[in-house]
Amino acid sequence: MEHILSLDAGTGSIRAVLFDTLGNQVGVSQEEWTHLEDPRYPGSMNFDWEANWNKVVCCIQAVMKQTKVPPASIKALSATSMREGLVLYDEEDKEIWACANVDARAGEEVKELKAIDAKMELELYSTSGQTYALGAIPRLLWLKKHEPTIYQATKKLTMINDWILFKLSGVLQVDPSNGCTTGLFDLKNREWKKEIAKRCDIKSDIFPPVHEAGSIIGKVTETAASLTGLSTETLVISGGGDAQMATVGVGAIKTQQTVVSGGSFWQQEVNIEEPLVDMEGRVRVNCHAVEGVWQIEAIGFFPGLVMRWFRDAFCEQEKQEALASGRDAYEILEEKARDVPVGSNGILPIFSDTMNYISWRHAAPSFINLSLDAKGTGKPEMFKALQENAALVTLGNLRLIEEATGFFPKEVIFVGGAAKGKLWSQTLADVLGIPVKVPVVKEAAALGTALYAGVGACLYSSINDAVELVVKWENTYLPDPDHHHQYLEIYETWRKVYAEQLKLADLGVTTHMWKAPGL
Repeated sequence: MEHILSLDAGTGSIRAVLFDTLGNQVGVSQEEWTHLEDPRYPGSMNFDWEANWNKVVCCIQAVMKQTKVPPASIKALSATSMREGLVLYDEEDKEIWACANVDARAGEEVKELKAIDAKMELELYSTSGQTYALGAIPRLLWLKKHEPTIYQATKKLTMINDWILFKLSGVLQVDPSNGCTTGLFDLKNREWKKEIAKRCDIKSDIFPPVHEAGSIIGKVTETAASLTGLSTETLVISGGGDAQMATVGVGAIKTQQTVVSGGSFWQQEVNIEEPLVDMEGRVRVNCHAVEGVWQIEAIGFFPGLVMRWFRDAFCEQEKQEALASGRDAYEILEEKARDVPVGSNGILPIFSDTMNYISWRHAAPSFINLSLDAKGTGKPEMFKALQENAALVTLGNLRLIEEATGFFPKEVIFVGGAAKGKLWSQTLADVLGIPVKVPVVKEAAALGTALYAGVGACLYSSINDAVELVVKWENTYLPDPDHHHQYLEIYETWRKVYAEQLKLADLGVTTHMWKAPGL
């Protein structure tokens, strides 16, 4: 039996996931990352490459011990990771600085860039599909100002997944789907754009070669093999960003396919055949992991984290019921909210706004329009309202994408932890007014990465054949037309209320749930 190893580096942890060639998960091992905040620099979140490399090694060792597969049976491996996380290297290819995607130390640098040239951000966005909010440019400028010795010593830059592959193969390179999130890419050509770096007064000679997902980088080095137990004959294959690889893992590899990923953040990914950008800079545009395909991306902030907050703050009873029954607390909450009517008796949650990438901020978290009727606006209604809110944000974001593309999806694929919820999946279908398909494998970034590793090793003839063989469907939720019409009215009300709540936060009367650095 032949196997494929996928290394999935999220914001909070690293997972080693072993698959067979039919896409079955054979084994998995997970370790939490170490991120270090530098007390001198508010918002900093350093990536501890020494400790974290040890955790990568431990995960690989553990999954091999757990599964007892012969090292020679692992024909290929690849890696996916959080986007925007950076690693910098010196002239000897040694790591000298790294940060996680949640690093937010460069707010002043964003302000300075905007002050130097107010038009530049939108002009760069038209080429790169990125704004300053999440990209590498402000962070590199921060280094230039605050850590000039490290900045001057920097000779190469990669993303976190590329760093993992470098540690295993000894080859520095990047892939387009994650590399483009630096804001230093030419989307159309799927390559570095040195002119962007020069215009922003940062180094333009630190960019390694670009390899599309599925490209052979090399083989596992003897050093890496001795540490991990892997074979030196195992091929190391270029991977990609986690959101893009997750869409591959659910079969969204063709244009106009749409994926809603429901995790801590909710991402809406729409595949497009050319890198269109929104003229107002409201949505993000990325290279898909699939060569010749791009994605317009919109992001809803924190629906999964908000739901976890609600569970932990208000649902101790359901948590105890779950503990006693061996079920999930969210499943129990969904059962209790099953008969809550559309609109949750008027409750309007104010959490994430629709995306506005160029001026990204959110109102203070709140529930609006509660009544004093405990049976009418109690725990089940508030729970259902939070599910509705995530779906309403999704509707708004897909409408933004429609303005750029002229296309609204005929169906969506729903993945991530939220897709486990039957009520949430049905609510999403009712709000969007289109079918919602839920795959068997919902945490799909590792699977998509494995499929590309398999393509690189010729275990599959193409990514199309890999998807056809592996991706299976669990359920399809069809919209209720009457519920959909009600939700369209609720959406318009929610937009008006949200606009007023955002004004209060902008005035400083309330506190933004989140706003981009430099705003």
